[in-house]
Amino acid sequence: MAVRIRMKRMGRKHRPFYRICVMDSRKQRDGEAIEEIGTYDTSVADKSKRVEINMERVDYWMSVGAKPSENVATLIKKVKKNKFGTAAAPAPLTAPKEPAPEPEPEEVSAEATEAGSEEAAAEETPSEE
Repeated sequence: MAVRIRMKRMGRKHRPFYRICVMDSRKQRDGEAIEEIGTYDTSVADKSKRVEINMERVDYWMSVGAKPSENVATLIKKVKKNKFGTAAAPAPLTAPKEPAPEPEPEEVSAEATEAGSEEAAAEETPSEE
């Protein structure tokens, strides 16, 4: 039996939570595990507290031939060296842009309105030729 140390996805949509498990490599991702040896929660803000692994059990399973997946191998290496890095600071907030002022409608003089109404009236009445 080929034994792997890999992650089993738990949690809900858009909020993943993983259990680090020892399983048969032929089993499905979320299938039955031989043993659960840790957790990995991506939503924890402090990176050093995201991973909890029982290193004694990891060492035992690796001594009897279990191979970690790529992601689990990275997590194990970070736990052993205690080298998690720091979380990136959130982007600075910017004030919303104010909309441009609307242009004021042009004021039409009283003379222009009178002239315009006379032209409109002239067009409406037919002229006899």
